[in-house]
Amino acid sequence: MRKTILAIGVCAMAGLTIVRAQPENAADAQASPAARYWAQWRGPEATGVSRTATPPIEWSETKNVRWKVEIPGRGSASPIVWGDRVYVLTAVSADGTRRALPGVNHKFTVIAIDRKSGKTAWQHVAREEAPHEATHPDNGTFASSSAVTDGEHLIANFESRGLYAYDMTGKPVWQKDLGDKKMRNTFGEGTTPVLFGRYLVHTWDHQGQSFIVALDKRSGDELWRKTRDEIDTWATPLVVEVNGKPQVIVSGMNRIQSYDLATGEVVWHSAGLTMNPIPSPVAADGLVILTSGFRGNSMKAIKLAEARGDITGTPAVAWTLDRDTPYVPSPLLYDGLLYFFKTNSGVLSVFDASTGKPHYQLMRLEEVPNVFASPVGAAGRVYIPGREGATVVLKNAPTFEKLAVNTLDDGFDASPALVDGEIYLRGQRFLYCLAADASSAGTGVALAKHPGPR
Repeated sequence: MRKTILAIGVCAMAGLTIVRAQPENAADAQASPAARYWAQWRGPEATGVSRTATPPIEWSETKNVRWKVEIPGRGSASPIVWGDRVYVLTAVSADGTRRALPGVNHKFTVIAIDRKSGKTAWQHVAREEAPHEATHPDNGTFASSSAVTDGEHLIANFESRGLYAYDMTGKPVWQKDLGDKKMRNTFGEGTTPVLFGRYLVHTWDHQGQSFIVALDKRSGDELWRKTRDEIDTWATPLVVEVNGKPQVIVSGMNRIQSYDLATGEVVWHSAGLTMNPIPSPVAADGLVILTSGFRGNSMKAIKLAEARGDITGTPAVAWTLDRDTPYVPSPLLYDGLLYFFKTNSGVLSVFDASTGKPHYQLMRLEEVPNVFASPVGAAGRVYIPGREGATVVLKNAPTFEKLAVNTLDDGFDASPALVDGEIYLRGQRFLYCLAADASSAGTGVALAKHPGPR
């Protein structure tokens, strides 16, 4: 059996590499599934891009739907894909509704779905209990964190309800309870951890003592923990390797910080972003770009090769932006083009990532007035799902070119996953597998309701 770890892929700038999964044996690199599968919520390079997928451009409820299945409960956790399985997380309320209510028991559930048929391969209730506090009404779920995998372990994160590791057949391996988060104004939880080699890194920023922790992915044992002077954040950490040493870059309101992956010691830090950092960092070509957009606007591009110690106001900060940045959706970084939205609106800007200069700004996409999902890209195209059910498809280019607008009978907060010829869209009710290859679509649309948690 080929053993895989979450490792790193080479970027254009010498000395910098970005996290992705690949075999421990370099001779197996050509056969690695790393670039093919969507193992974490921002894809193989943590930028929102797949280099191998060829998803369809057009679809509807009657066109290019391989299958459509109803997912019990409610979740905005994005689907991830490895091998012949799609993995989703959900929280199923005991009152039989899709409401997220504190004081009501929920079954925090992991579901593995067969990619060909849409049928349940396995599912487990990781935990059943009543959440200790409410969640933001705009989110409306207690299952916002996405799963992550390296092809050996599937890690399901339910935040205050615990972290759970399974093997790929669904056998429980370990679980870890980090306590209860206390979120400002009960805005809800939703930070996704990151896997790299043996390390599972998770930030725990809230109204209590915040921290970042690295766990051993095989056992759940703590490898290190560092306290943080931060309140609530939701951004997923980003692992990059600079001059042969992996760093964990974490957004924050007070400070942006990069930690040595092996020790947890701070490598560099700078002035922070705005309150409530939600978008996750992206990196390529020697730069890491971090942003947030609640009660202010902030975007910073940092030269990783020059970042050491306090870099505030130094040339290590390549460029900054103080307007029209996103609140919830993370940016897409695709071949040097940085796509991002103004707050949670369908108002799009595309910048040159290396210079911070706009190619175009504040382009209103009328079909997606509210965007909470993060855009993704593949095959020279950009996919932008909206809360009202439409997905806008653009050409990946410095000039604006709309290729298609596709509408389904659901609304989308979860970000898509792109694998092979497929796009997986998780809505408020349904999970869709969309594919243009009719010959592999079996008997057509399979609409089924998954059995409730057992």
